[in-house]
Amino acid sequence: MPPSSCDVAIVGAGAAGLATAIFTRRFHPTVSVVVLDGARSPGAKILVSGGSRCNVTNVSVGEHDFWGGPPAIVRRVLRAFPVADTIAFFREIGIALHEEAGGKLFPDTNRSRDVLGALLREARRVGAIISPAARVLDVVARSDGNRFHLATAAGDLRASRVVLATGGRALPKSGSDGAGYEFAKRAGHTIVATTPALVPLLLAPDDRVHADLSGVAHDVELTVRVDGAVAIRLTGALLWTHFGISGPVVLNASRHWLRAQVEGRAAALTANVCAGRPFDAVDGEWQQLARSSPKSSVQTTLASIVPASVAAAFLRQLEIDGNVVLAHLARDDRRRLVGALVEWPLAVTGSRGYTYAEATAGGVALAEIDARTMASRVCPGLSLVGEILDVDGRIGGFNFQWAWSSGFVAGRAPARHAS
Repeated sequence: MPPSSCDVAIVGAGAAGLATAIFTRRFHPTVSVVVLDGARSPGAKILVSGGSRCNVTNVSVGEHDFWGGPPAIVRRVLRAFPVADTIAFFREIGIALHEEAGGKLFPDTNRSRDVLGALLREARRVGAIISPAARVLDVVARSDGNRFHLATAAGDLRASRVVLATGGRALPKSGSDGAGYEFAKRAGHTIVATTPALVPLLLAPDDRVHADLSGVAHDVELTVRVDGAVAIRLTGALLWTHFGISGPVVLNASRHWLRAQVEGRAAALTANVCAGRPFDAVDGEWQQLARSSPKSSVQTTLASIVPASVAAAFLRQLEIDGNVVLAHLARDDRRRLVGALVEWPLAVTGSRGYTYAEATAGGVALAEIDARTMASRVCPGLSLVGEILDVDGRIGGFNFQWAWSSGFVAGRAPARHAS
């Protein structure tokens, strides 16, 4: 059971919550800290992250790697506890990191359980009390000296300060059910409508291409158009699946398509398998190939650009005979093929939802927190960290870095609010 009172109550023992607890006690060792979590074994989301290897951070992290609230606020928080400090912190608690493709930093042991274990040990070493199986049911601001009353499944608690580190809605089995949004809303905060982020997308059932190519991956440039205008272009690996599409570039694009949907705007997604090259350039290349290799078949030529199975599926869909040699490929067919290569339509119908999402887009409006302290601008004594805020990073360790940085800022700042 948690104690009946404390100086700082942290709701949520995930990455951001544990970081906040550790840094609060490091900076303010006389301040009592209790971390409340609904799970019997906290940190489930850390355990499943990065394929159970935990992509702790990235070698290069900046505000341009995130979407959501004002970039200036994101930048200030990240600069308070940058990647170099994160690497040093984990080294201090016994977790050495190594770099992999895309700048991703993983623990040398390749075990997320080691990362979680180190965080829990350090939290307890510095004197924070971890209270599992203590789901917070309500947070009520009071006018007396103990500013907050928290009702939990393990008993009530009074606290001078509360830090909401409840996460978003992604991976609800890990305990992220969105309860923190209601606490924040009752405290006076604005909640930006949430959607899944970093989530696989569903394609129309009558689109046979993805079903035929399930398990095949290749590089593309994805373009998200919103109300007919280009919203963003992203490059990376796309993975065809039985339900639609996944892979890093799709996960990064998902939040943009879904945000448009929740805002009631028309969204469309297309893939360019000749990344960065427009129609005229690719059409010129095919004309040149017809002159230099006139006896090469369309299938063979296309298979030099994309995997052979993708080439065959595209040609079937376009009803173009892959056995035709380039010298005999009709101009209209060539232009149809090139048009498809640079702008293959992906008929997205939705996503696989929060159950398969790695992050949440939307949340507590970022402008309503003080970037110097992570303190609420609308409710004295309340702070907010991590995924509960309207900040979501691209795939590659960025969301964890936001957790560490925001936890550091919250932990460093506000002992003056404690009793």
